[in-house]
Amino acid sequence: TEKAFLKQPKVSKKSGKGKRPGKGGNRYWKNIGLQFKTPKEAIEGTYIDKKCPFSGNVSIRGRILAGTSHSSKMMRTIIVRRDYLHFVKKETKA
Repeated sequence: TEKAFLKQPKVSKKSGKGKRPGKGGNRYWKNIGLQFKTPKEAIEGTYIDKKCPFSGNVSIRGRILAGTSHSSKMMRTIIVRRDYLHFVKKETKA
């Protein structure tokens, strides 16, 4: 539940002439690259999420993370657990 009037920061209210985003009005969306297509919901939808990489202010830098979801208690935020091996150089000598 949001307690404020949400709007996309890159879209001015006057240019839409009263049209809602997604109904022929203005909506900010972008192509994030890395061979990912922008979903139709991000282009034509009415949701406003600043943490969305397609319609918000989050940048995808270099690679996509793979892991398991550890926690999703925060709103629109997730904690990803990544399992990896950490080798100590001193103990790996033969």
